[in-house]
Amino acid sequence: MNLFIRYFDHEALATNIDEAMEFLNSLDEVKADNSIANRIQSFMESSNLYPFRLKVSYSNYVLFLKTDASSIEEFKEMEALRKQQKAEGMVPSMADRKKTILDILNEENPGWYEGSILFKRVVLIPETNKFQYKDTRFTARVKAQSPMDCYNRILDHLQKRQEIDQRSQYPSAKSNNFEYKFLCEA
Repeated sequence: MNLFIRYFDHEALATNIDEAMEFLNSLDEVKADNSIANRIQSFMESSNLYPFRLKVSYSNYVLFLKTDASSIEEFKEMEALRKQQKAEGMVPSMADRKKTILDILNEENPGWYEGSILFKRVVLIPETNKFQYKDTRFTARVKAQSPMDCYNRILDHLQKRQEIDQRSQYPSAKSNNFEYKFLCEA
């Protein structure tokens, strides 16, 4: 899978992280470091179907799109064809796309999964005796029947742990804050 990267009128097609970082470093407005490289790498490896946006300033973003295209020209041809099909009503609606994401999550594929959830954990601040939400990532390897089963098992585990406050907030399985990887069959 390749990445189409766009920042205003600058665009590139990257086949790996090094090429993506090279493009970002060529932009004066973007300060690329290892944390950005790690975020791009996790986006490339995830099953996420949506674009990834890297915030540059208050309202400016670098856009990353996954694509099978091997050149910018091929990507633009594919996009033009997709827009034409959309105009002719041949592209599924947003409701259909959401349905397909749920279908992917519910697709039976028994085995070992590595699931990761970024959730809002309620944490006590000892100095003030007040609580705050803190982004917390939890990753586990789970034996499950489907990606949705993996998500549910991780959620059940987190909700049963005594050290995690019941007011903590968990993301939807369809969101960017849940990622999974199929490791092997059981």
